[in-house]
Amino acid sequence: MDSELIIDVQPNEVSIALLENKKLVELQKEARDVSFTVGNIYAAKVKKLMPGLNAAFIDVGYRKDAFLHYLDLGPQFKSVDKFYKQALADKKRFPQISKMNLEPDIDKDGSIADILKVGQEILVQVAKEPISTKGPRLTSELSFAGRFLVLIPFNDKVSVSQKIKSKEERIRLQKLIQSIKPKNFGVIVRTVAEGKKVVELDTELKVLVKRWEENIPKIQKKQLPALVFEETGRIVGILRDMFNTTYQEIHVNDKEVVEQIKDYITIIAPEKKNIVKYYSGDLPIFDNFAVTKQIKALFGKTVTFKHGAYLIIEHTEALHVIDVNSGNRTKSKEGQETTAFEVNSAAAEEIARQLRLRDMGGIIVIDFIDMTQGEHRAKLLAHMQEIMANDRAKHNILPLSKFGLMQITRQRVRPEMEVTTTEVCPNCFGKGEIRPSILFTDSLQSKISYLVKVLKVKKFTLHVHPYVAAFINQGLPSLQTKWKFRYSRGLKVIPNQNLSYLEYHFYDANKEEIDLKQEIELK
Repeated sequence: MDSELIIDVQPNEVSIALLENKKLVELQKEARDVSFTVGNIYAAKVKKLMPGLNAAFIDVGYRKDAFLHYLDLGPQFKSVDKFYKQALADKKRFPQISKMNLEPDIDKDGSIADILKVGQEILVQVAKEPISTKGPRLTSELSFAGRFLVLIPFNDKVSVSQKIKSKEERIRLQKLIQSIKPKNFGVIVRTVAEGKKVVELDTELKVLVKRWEENIPKIQKKQLPALVFEETGRIVGILRDMFNTTYQEIHVNDKEVVEQIKDYITIIAPEKKNIVKYYSGDLPIFDNFAVTKQIKALFGKTVTFKHGAYLIIEHTEALHVIDVNSGNRTKSKEGQETTAFEVNSAAAEEIARQLRLRDMGGIIVIDFIDMTQGEHRAKLLAHMQEIMANDRAKHNILPLSKFGLMQITRQRVRPEMEVTTTEVCPNCFGKGEIRPSILFTDSLQSKISYLVKVLKVKKFTLHVHPYVAAFINQGLPSLQTKWKFRYSRGLKVIPNQNLSYLEYHFYDANKEEIDLKQEIELK
């Protein structure tokens, strides 16, 4: 399978698209200034106890208090608490985990009120980002995730992923990690560590331990709530979870990020560092690799797939509902039952893609076309399980009910991906009345004149909808040629599929946007 990553780095947001055989299967969007990210560690205070929920609300600086359940304290909470108090008691000497005597595990069936008190200072880690009206969900079982290993301070156990089926390999990895890990640090060996050499695992283990040692002393210096450890740079953090050695190419439109990714890949897969390539084209990177068009086609309420069939996807606070429709597909010669099975099988493939693409989590209910034969129902379940095997999120698939409904639960740690595919008119802002579109290029010309003659900008690009760009570039001489001769040879007109019909943006030589939307009214 031909797999490649396309990374679009913008000032306020990073978007990562995973293509398999040129088809978009995953899309990640992250604000560059995002806080309360999964993996961040905070020194915080207990704000309120909720004995009825056996949980506590913690102030981590978010507008909604974060939620910490008793079961998320972790068995080693007493050891974590002891370490934290020692660190605050003597600020000239920082305690070392390897020299500690770990405390007994807390009772599995205990009460939150027996462990925490209002105002108590504790160390917590974000387990789930804020979703909808809910604050972050926390855990006190701290961990540092790498590509092959997960480091867990205050735990002396080594666990190996159940997905590694070979008994010999599981024993090898367990003995290997046990021999190289520091005292009082637990390790979870991830599936991708299968077959890896000692040097690779030891290198990553040292990096994770160093991450703990460099960041945890911050608890002595900061006022609460305080960010003690920030998850690896957002782009590298996302890449760590998405990266696969089968990728053929990774295209990035930012030189600094290219170097960050190369440095990371050099550690985990040095033979793959040359697949990272800097994209310097004039077209937006997502337009160049046909990602923008796929995003506009694949998000939204209605999604079409093979032979005119389509899905209706609805989202609610409690669950997601997907309705499968055959559309204008003609019946199979073998009858309605076969047609229903064929449509449902194709729908299952598109649904699996949509779950990954939108990062839908929680409960998903799918209303397939009714099938009467038990054999077809069993085949559809097996088919869905097979095509979702590549989904990195934990999930569980139930057989079809007698009403033809399939229920899927899928892990959710981040807000669901939402992309608006409808466009608001940039001229009337949805009011319904605009200036004559035939005068649009005249308006652009006056803004170019203002840009060159008043603001003295000589080199810039104009991003417009592809249809408008085609109009500007048609003819001999074209409008673009006339504008270049009259105003500036440093003008470039770039078609941008992300823009609506009469939308436009000007950018300077440093790719910073020049806001001229209000300037033209000055004349």
